[in-house]
Amino acid sequence: MRSLIQLFLFCGYVFLSLTAGAALWRAGLGGGAFVAGALGAMGTLAALHALVTQALSARALRRDLDQLREAHRLLADALDATQGAVSDLTEAIEKGALTQTETLTGEVRILEDLVQQMSDSIEARLAVAPLQDPRSAEGRKRQQSNALLQTVHEALTENRVDLYLQPVVTLPQRRTIFYESFTRLRDASGRIMMPAEYLSLAEGEGLLPAIDNLLLFRCAQIVRRLSRQDRKVGVFCNISLTSLGDETFFPEFLAFLSQNRDLGQSLIFELGQATFDARGAVEARNMAKLADLGFRFSLDKVQTLDLDFADLQRSDVRFIKVAAELLVEQLLDLDGAAPLPSMPDIRAADFAALTERYGVQLIAEKVETERQVIDILELDVTFGQGHLFGEPRAIKEQVLAETDPPSDFLRSTLRSAEQRRRYG
Repeated sequence: MRSLIQLFLFCGYVFLSLTAGAALWRAGLGGGAFVAGALGAMGTLAALHALVTQALSARALRRDLDQLREAHRLLADALDATQGAVSDLTEAIEKGALTQTETLTGEVRILEDLVQQMSDSIEARLAVAPLQDPRSAEGRKRQQSNALLQTVHEALTENRVDLYLQPVVTLPQRRTIFYESFTRLRDASGRIMMPAEYLSLAEGEGLLPAIDNLLLFRCAQIVRRLSRQDRKVGVFCNISLTSLGDETFFPEFLAFLSQNRDLGQSLIFELGQATFDARGAVEARNMAKLADLGFRFSLDKVQTLDLDFADLQRSDVRFIKVAAELLVEQLLDLDGAAPLPSMPDIRAADFAALTERYGVQLIAEKVETERQVIDILELDVTFGQGHLFGEPRAIKEQVLAETDPPSDFLRSTLRSAEQRRRYG
């Protein structure tokens, strides 16, 4: 387009130059005057064009600099607001005035009845010498597994479980509207154990419900503290497929939530896409029971945008979290291709509107750069999560201690997990 305009301007300048030369020639000044007049007019027009172009370029540069300054100011304000929001959260939690009775009344009930059978069995298993030669690869693997099991067991028994919160913000305002909660176990030395280290073992040993219990217990307390401070903030709380299908855990879980329906708009249960797709009839039925109480679900770890949105709607999934990189890859870097093979009429700019049509809010997660923010805003994504907006931060120990369940409650939860491992 710009080249076409330049061509039209050049043709116009030639026409005007020839017109000026022709006027001199018709005035009787001869052919030399025609050439001189045409060249002079052409030079004058070229000089004027250069001056106008330079002025427009300078104006555009000033406008870009002004926009850059404004963007920098907005970024600085957003960072200040995010830091302030996290500080306000910590202060709100610390100033919460729940009594010990309020802290322990309803929440302990979900776990007190999961009482009777795990620690003795685990300790007996760990005390038995392995059948494999400890010098063999299989023997060393078994020893490492037992050592990790012992560490996880002690972390749960001694309540070395921390709660981390990461903000989820509105875009482009970057105002905190949700938090995602994470549990982190600590070993005896205080080292934080990342989930990848222990989750597969914890699932095999029936420990995931115990971890989910602690997360739920603390999330409920945090939500209550925030609501007492008139903070209308929701918390995403991860739940495992094991817990949803557990015949011992889930009835107690459901009974607790039935008595605490006021948490329905603040606690959002989150599953990975692979977990959601792997759910069976029991898990789907139990999700429906939670939805009947007013609780909502979120899907994270999304691997493809070509989802069954009708199924999400039926399952009361109200949020999906998609990595910013995946959104850009599957919606913007397409070279004109349709982003959803099952819906070829849907364009990239329509994706966020499509999810909302099914009652699902789209959240861009793992946002790390300002460039990604620009891209996801182009896609009309209204929520973001990632280190750019705030890293997961641990709730202070003195605050966390106020939401600790009793020690016998933890031991009974572990015994119940062993019963499920033995007989389930």
